[in-house]
Amino acid sequence: MKTSIDYGNLMHRAMRGLIREVLEDVAEHGLPGDHHFFITFDTTHADVELAQWLTERYPTDMTVVMQHWYENLDVGEEGFSVTLNFGDAPEPLYIPYDAIKTFVDPSVEFGLRFETQEEEEPPLAALTEEEDSAEEDTDGDKHDAEVVSLDSFRK
Repeated sequence: MKTSIDYGNLMHRAMRGLIREVLEDVAEHGLPGDHHFFITFDTTHADVELAQWLTERYPTDMTVVMQHWYENLDVGEEGFSVTLNFGDAPEPLYIPYDAIKTFVDPSVEFGLRFETQEEEEPPLAALTEEEDSAEEDTDGDKHDAEVVSLDSFRK
């Protein structure tokens, strides 16, 4: 029996599901309007597939842009593959969802940020407004709660 609910991992799984759903739609219909993505991922993740010269150039993390030119977007259960252009050199990439550090669509000021377990900040710290509040139990004890505002994703 579990002793607590792991909200952090549940939230990360939900956010990765959102990324997958967005990418599936883009794979089927293309990028609508001015939408485009900046995706930062961990290049040291065991399942990332990247050309050797890109791994050497980006030994810890890398940000790719999906906007005007991309090919072969294939969205799977655990990650996605896409061919992107690096200085007129098309390169295929495979990025597992759990290697993603940030996913941003600046055209609508939307962004997700994934914190690692080693970091001390709570998940989504940079992209949400946090308020420390106290919730009173029936016995009068106070418990700290974290309030996450969805308004911080809108402008």
